[in-house]
Amino acid sequence: MTKADLVVDVMRLGDLTRTDAETIIETIFDSVVAALRSGDKIEIRGFGSFRTRQRNPRIGRNPKTGARVEVPAKRVPFFKPSKDLRDLVNRGESPTAEAAGEAAAADQA
Repeated sequence: MTKADLVVDVMRLGDLTRTDAETIIETIFDSVVAALRSGDKIEIRGFGSFRTRQRNPRIGRNPKTGARVEVPAKRVPFFKPSKDLRDLVNRGESPTAEAAGEAAAADQA
């Protein structure tokens, strides 16, 4: 799925214009990036959490020449999926299909 696909999905679900859907997606992504830059952790229940991890400086090698290269310390983004997301992926069901199945089961009871 690409960002454009995500915009189209938001457009359809919310009955919005393309510009409005793009604004929503951009705002979400910008908020995530701003929070990670400031060192905050982002937790989205049922989906997962985003945070940054510190990587120590190290000595690497240039694969072409074999020369030693100093790689500086850096922070890298890290995503940890929630248990719910892992279960949905492993079962192969979409969240909407599962919700529809639960609603159907509730209607039969």
